[in-house]
Amino acid sequence: MVGEGVLRECLLDPTVEQVLVINRKPGGVTHPKLTEIIHADFTNLSAIESRLRGYNACFFCLGISSVGVSADDYVRTTYDLTLAFARTMARLNPDMTFCYVSGAGTDSTERGNLRWARVKGKTENDLLKLPFRRAYMFRPGFLEPTPDLKNVKSYYRFVSWLLPVVKLFYANAGSTLAELGRAMIHAAEQGYDKPVLEVPDIVKAGKLP
Repeated sequence: MVGEGVLRECLLDPTVEQVLVINRKPGGVTHPKLTEIIHADFTNLSAIESRLRGYNACFFCLGISSVGVSADDYVRTTYDLTLAFARTMARLNPDMTFCYVSGAGTDSTERGNLRWARVKGKTENDLLKLPFRRAYMFRPGFLEPTPDLKNVKSYYRFVSWLLPVVKLFYANAGSTLAELGRAMIHAAEQGYDKPVLEVPDIVKAGKLP
């Protein structure tokens, strides 16, 4: 859902000239400025490296929930896969801005009680050490889906109406998916004043020109 929503904002933004999507299966989206590569193993990009050069930004939206997943599988997908992909991109495009979708509650100390938060924290910390031009970690909370997306989980359709109500009492509860996409575009094009963007930063950056 996040990847589809961010892609939509990139395709709508006139300042984004070209978009390359790397998927494990066809996403079903066509657009004059969109190219799609179907590739199964995100930890090994050697077969497609020649097609990955020359891009200004990478918006990394892949991720899984820790619910019902073994510790090893969660680390493998959240940390190992992400870092393998990012290291390749840094080597091929050192002038790139790398934007990683993490999550609210991520533990930068890597020492908290929640396993998923520690793993996300280590992932963020090690991404920030890579030799990109800039790197930003986005920590969205509850995301209000963009209407008409194909990959919205069914439960979102029943609870998305709650976000405006919750924000009346807790302003930092979440943002729209569109705001997240626009915030990532803004960070890639103009930068942001800190490397980790919490929900208020996402909302702010998502509204900047």
